[in-house]
Amino acid sequence: MERIKKNIANAVTSLNLVSGCLSVVYSFQHDYTTAVFFLLLASVFDFADGFVARLLHAHSLLGKELDSLGDMVSFGVAPGIMLFTFLTPINSTLAYIAFLIPVFSAYRLAKFNIDVRQTSSFIGLPTPANAIFWMFLIKNVSEESSLVSRMNSLSNLIIISVLVLLFCFLMVSEIPMFSLKFKTFTWKDNKLRFTFLLLSLLLIVLFQTKAFPFIIVLFVAISVASNIFSKKKS
Repeated sequence: MERIKKNIANAVTSLNLVSGCLSVVYSFQHDYTTAVFFLLLASVFDFADGFVARLLHAHSLLGKELDSLGDMVSFGVAPGIMLFTFLTPINSTLAYIAFLIPVFSAYRLAKFNIDVRQTSSFIGLPTPANAIFWMFLIKNVSEESSLVSRMNSLSNLIIISVLVLLFCFLMVSEIPMFSLKFKTFTWKDNKLRFTFLLLSLLLIVLFQTKAFPFIIVLFVAISVASNIFSKKKS
């Protein structure tokens, strides 16, 4: 029975990995809407496997490693492939910068596995957040034909390159970032979380799916501002 419990959680984790693979498939077909759908599905499974493991008391070292491997595909390889397939028709040489995303995602996940500080918060940008930024950014830009036609300008290609380097840095940085795990639901204990969720909801109401890249930027900005304020206060 114990073995069955552990395999239930591992099966959910495997669905995360399968969703990441399907996202890659649709990225190669330039069907970015479906690719993003499978990314979101992978995010659901990524959240659910931990919930199932806690519910069934089925934590295991195998499950932990499988979770990281699934995340590597869904939140490292998938956004990297999506950016690569998007950039290739525009600049086939620059497109290879996209593979920095899976490289730094792998480093980030390996670091996370051995970092005991990241139990209730994060050090650096989580790989799912990075993936959401890139996949929604690409989806949104690809849907605007006028934006795509301007993407081959030098300034826009430089912006893309800088964003790749910046977000890769954020994943492996030592910048503390809050998590959305609630221990209580009081305003005092969750000011950052509630503020972020309310502002995110407002952005979604105003901009629909175009809001998601801005939500990730908001997450980083609130985390950085909170750290600066905490240091000044102490």
